Amino acid sequence: MLMNHDRFKVFADYEAYVKCQEKVSALYKNQREWTRMAIRNIAASGKFSSDRTIAQYAREIWGCEPSRNRIPAPDE
Repeated sequence: MLMNHDRFKVFADYEAYVKCQEKVSALYKNQREWTRMAIRNIAASGKFSSDRTIAQYAREIWGCEPSRNRIPAPDE
């Protein structure tokens, strides 16, 4: 079906996707570089939209301020 009628343009960037996936696969084999990039990606991420939504919900629905207190892990 896609070969004759690709109405959602699935194949529009398929070649670029495959090339990118090949780069990712090669990078994944280099554990040190993969880890470095993963850490940078996490460190550069901003607030998730759910963070703001949950804080707003706490204030407006529950009438309380969100806390940044750390909850200890079950084994602590």
